[in-house]
Amino acid sequence: MDNGIGVQMMGVFSTAPAIRHTASNIFGEAMGTGVLVFCVLSHSKVEFVPGLQPAIVGMLIIIIVLSLGGTTGAALNPARDLAPRIAHAILPIPNKGNSDWGYAWIPVFAPILGGLVAAGIFIVLP
Repeated sequence: MDNGIGVQMMGVFSTAPAIRHTASNIFGEAMGTGVLVFCVLSHSKVEFVPGLQPAIVGMLIIIIVLSLGGTTGAALNPARDLAPRIAHAILPIPNKGNSDWGYAWIPVFAPILGGLVAAGIFIVLP
């Protein structure tokens, strides 16, 4: 990806890795989404004070992004990265740079993998 304003413009639309290492990027995205899915599924079995559930999920997302989002930007959701990346590719913005399609599969594939693994673990646990 080019340096300068194109990289900054891409950051407005979608995530980009701070460290471009495929295995660690996949692990970080899968782990973040897996933790999110597992915790949300676990919280669905617990009674909370009415209205507290959204605050807990919001704090959970903040914790995940701050702890696991440093290397990849923490997409955590394929739609969070793919749709804005498509918009970046389509919109006629001057000096926008490329849309980094070589990396685009990681924030799509890894969260799906992490969510499936977390849901499977949740189902298997008593």
